[in-house]
Amino acid sequence: MQLIQIVEALIYAAPEPVTSAEIAKAVRRAATDSVLPQARDWEMISFKDIESAIAELGERLAAAGHAIELQEGASGWRFVTRADFADWIRALLPEMRPEKLSAAALETLALIAYRQPITKADIEAVRGVSVDGTMQKLLERRLVRTGGRADLPGRPMLYETTDQFLEHFGVKDLNDLPNASELRLVALPSAEVPAEDEAETTPEVAEAEEPTEAETTPEVAEAEEPTIEAAIEAEAETDPDESPRSTIDLSNIDFDPRPDEDEDEDEEEEKAEGEAAPTSDVEPYDDDTDVNWHVEP
Repeated sequence: MQLIQIVEALIYAAPEPVTSAEIAKAVRRAATDSVLPQARDWEMISFKDIESAIAELGERLAAAGHAIELQEGASGWRFVTRADFADWIRALLPEMRPEKLSAAALETLALIAYRQPITKADIEAVRGVSVDGTMQKLLERRLVRTGGRADLPGRPMLYETTDQFLEHFGVKDLNDLPNASELRLVALPSAEVPAEDEAETTPEVAEAEEPTEAETTPEVAEAEEPTIEAAIEAEAETDPDESPRSTIDLSNIDFDPRPDEDEDEDEEEEKAEGEAAPTSDVEPYDDDTDVNWHVEP
């Protein structure tokens, strides 16, 4: 048994793409319990040894003309069929035909891939149309995802590609995209950033107006007071015979009048009448007497 055979079996059996580090860890774990003589050498196998075995395996598959080949994606290594056999596989599995992306989706996806992270407003500024529906489809297919919020007014969402995007297009990382270094430097239109000065100037204007109104109020009051005094002086000049309301003669008014004699006489008569009031003719009844308290209507 050779190491290259073990690596081939691990990659083939893995349900998901597997990395070189994961393969090396699995080999070391199995070598400790193995009785094979060469297993002692695999107990301390390194990451570089696994990489060499994978490279050798790929060369053998290509040299032998196998229909499968090794492909390294963003999440690890896996076996895939060669593109030459795509038509035959599609005839066998018609239901597995992948859904094609529209031209609008590809343009939007390209902008995100080359300029990520990017806001939806910047994408719309480049394309000139709304991308709400396109973004929703890309999110549902897990080709893009949200990657935080931009440090801009309103805190808009930032979008970036996923590992599913890399696997879908068969690239290991974003640097493997065509003309990646050149397209990232191309100047593109961007969305207009709302001005922050508008919100700051509004309170200043309000503060500047408030003291103005407070200062003008006393001036208006001061302007009204001489107007009232002038009206009183004008009234005094027009009627010289009449004395002002503030100089009324109170010498003839008695503020502490004595009680009239007639009132004293009336009070004495009322007292006399109260003393001479007749007594009641009703005799007190005995407790044993049955008294009928019937009252005629």
